[in-house]
Amino acid sequence: MDILYGRNPVLEALRSGRGVRKLVVADGLAGDPRLREILGIAEARGISVETAPRGRLDDIAHTEHHQGVAGYFHSRPAPRLDRVLAACRPPALLLALDGIQDPQNLGALLRSAEAVGADAVILPRHRAAGVTPAAVKASAGASEHLPVVVVPNLAQALDRIGQVGIWRVGLAAEAEGRYDLVDYREPTAIVIGSEGEGLRPLIRRSCDHLVRLPMAGRIASLNAAAAGAAILYEVFRQRGFAAR
Repeated sequence: MDILYGRNPVLEALRSGRGVRKLVVADGLAGDPRLREILGIAEARGISVETAPRGRLDDIAHTEHHQGVAGYFHSRPAPRLDRVLAACRPPALLLALDGIQDPQNLGALLRSAEAVGADAVILPRHRAAGVTPAAVKASAGASEHLPVVVVPNLAQALDRIGQVGIWRVGLAAEAEGRYDLVDYREPTAIVIGSEGEGLRPLIRRSCDHLVRLPMAGRIASLNAAAAGAAILYEVFRQRGFAAR
């Protein structure tokens, strides 16, 4: 059972058709359009809705940033890499994350990946943030519409991705090639490193290209989520902003 909170995450989980045991809504909550849609879906699907004091929502979500809505959702089956690769829409677009630690960064990257129509996001099982309620909240519910594959070994996963003909492009501050000089109209996996160390050496060697974002200011690099958004939108631009 997953506890999701926040109006967008709960609404997107309902829109995606995910099973839910019940919703909890704060007393006296103003009826904005998202809340009305949440309650409308709940009524149509026969989902139990409990009203409770905001303090009860604080306890459920373990945070005050729940926007007065939480839900007890059934866990989704974990997608497998080979099935995701088989289901990619041509030209494939994947996002692989090498050790992102901050759930806020992970959520922002999931949101950017979903916004450009990525087929899936690949995460390592260890030493990285998982798709926690905080990450789901930061993704504004984008995680509900995007397969997230958790793998025991990211380097091996990248090798498998390369075997099916998907180019692996890693973002590294010291790379010689500029990020916008790669042809992303081919099947592509964008690889983003952790907030502090960037890409690990083994992951660098698993990439076909390493590219950098040019910097004109005094700061040497962008936040991982901002850098990921920049390169994902370059892929989207080269592909004509085509809907997928």
